Amino acid sequence: MGKTSDTTKRRTGGVSRRGFFTAVGAGAIGAAAIGRTEPRGAAQAPAGDPVKATLSVNGRSHTLLVEPRWTLLFVLRERLGLTGTKLGCERGECGACTVLIDGTPRYACMTLALEAEGREITTLEGLMSGEELGPVQQAFLVEDAFQCGYCTPGQIVAAEGLLRANPEPTLAEIRTGMSGNLCRCGAYAHIFKAVKKASALRKAAGR
Repeated sequence: MGKTSDTTKRRTGGVSRRGFFTAVGAGAIGAAAIGRTEPRGAAQAPAGDPVKATLSVNGRSHTLLVEPRWTLLFVLRERLGLTGTKLGCERGECGACTVLIDGTPRYACMTLALEAEGREITTLEGLMSGEELGPVQQAFLVEDAFQCGYCTPGQIVAAEGLLRANPEPTLAEIRTGMSGNLCRCGAYAHIFKAVKKASALRKAAGR
């Protein structure tokens, strides 16, 4: 069977090999251009005039200029340097960016920074005492509750929020409480054990 020409492909509505690679190339160039101009982690909305905001993060007050469209994730990482909060899906699905707002787990990628003004924000860094790991962090280490480790900060913060609300959860309650955090490596059995271990460590520490 003879080769189908680009002209025939255009007439029949198909996509030729040349056309495919041309389209892919143009898309890649466009994506690269967008990546250079639009900071990842910032809300996809028109820029507005920066406003002064004061955020309480890990017990410290930070006053800075914030664009209304900026997410809490963007401000934590790019303006405050708190990179323990990870950038993942940016659409509230993976949980890598989980922080505590007034003790409750929230996705930082789905929260505007200005929404968090006047509230207490706790990130992974805030769960430590100096260089000493917190009970949940210790439990994740002991139970080997990670593989690649990228989701681990969000998992730890979510577990901390769960245990603050329910200090001695059952396995079923742990499964439900951690369901908003995805682990691409599938280390869920170890994660659940770590949360149970953290519950015991927190109790022993009088928390």
